[in-house]
Amino acid sequence: MYGRGTTDCLGHIAMLTLFLVELAKKPPTLEPNLMVVFIVSEECEDVPGIGVDGLAAAGVLDSLKHGVVLWIDASDSEPCIGSASALQWHLTAKGKRFHSGLPDKGINPLELVSEALMEIQERFYERFPPHEMERSYLFSNPSTMKPTQWSCTKGGINQIPPSATVSGDVRLTPFYKSNHVVDFLESIVKEMNDTKFSKVPTRGPCSKYELPDKIASLEMKFDDTSLMEGVACNIKSPAFLAFCEALNKVKGSVNPYSICGSLPLVKSMQDQGFDLHITGFGKMDAYHAENEYCLLSDMLQAIRVLSTFTSKMHHHYSKK
Repeated sequence: MYGRGTTDCLGHIAMLTLFLVELAKKPPTLEPNLMVVFIVSEECEDVPGIGVDGLAAAGVLDSLKHGVVLWIDASDSEPCIGSASALQWHLTAKGKRFHSGLPDKGINPLELVSEALMEIQERFYERFPPHEMERSYLFSNPSTMKPTQWSCTKGGINQIPPSATVSGDVRLTPFYKSNHVVDFLESIVKEMNDTKFSKVPTRGPCSKYELPDKIASLEMKFDDTSLMEGVACNIKSPAFLAFCEALNKVKGSVNPYSICGSLPLVKSMQDQGFDLHITGFGKMDAYHAENEYCLLSDMLQAIRVLSTFTSKMHHHYSKK
């Protein structure tokens, strides 16, 4: 089935609706309560209170706390046991505009921001190296910090611009804290400013970061609205084991994985006391693709997986 949203994530809405229809035809007696929540806040970030965060704040989900949450926003019919924090940053260097034929009278912010970023990245990887838990959680990548966009004040190519900005993101495995990264990176930038970039390399005989009437500066900002906290699901939870058993029974195999992609709200749900687990039944290769699609056979199989999982959780709670 082709179309935008078939994998991410409207196909899941159709699948869950059919699952509820089948339950309603012959309502089973279940020990745990079963609730399905459809949210739209991922596409409506400027409208507060309409997603699962709004429901939680209103107390709608209080009766389910300390219960199991199956967050269906992943892919490939497997358990996603870990995701990364996403932290977007902007590093701006301010120099002095001047004619490029007289570089000794200007301060080149493009040189400063690129040299400073090199040192910042090196120190980031020293401070946040691959974590021993990443192997247990099957992460394919460790934490990373990299630039993704560059820009500078517009002007002629024969001009040294007055400012330049490089932007990028940090993807942080859930065994490190985002606020520690922010504090660490800000401390490096402060140190560079305080020492007047004496330890930051220059380029060529005319490159410098200070003039009699001007000193360069660096500033690092973070997008608070873009922060998504990573999560490590409880792989010893009875619910996780039951879900793996359900997948294995229906599919004949189960292959948990972790990814340095990021999901909104999952960490906050876990912090509120929910036993959170992540899966999805579309195709990872089709995410945001030009011809997004899902397989109807995968979605039908998903209903069998959810039925088996629900049955196993019923037996688990009935024994307690």
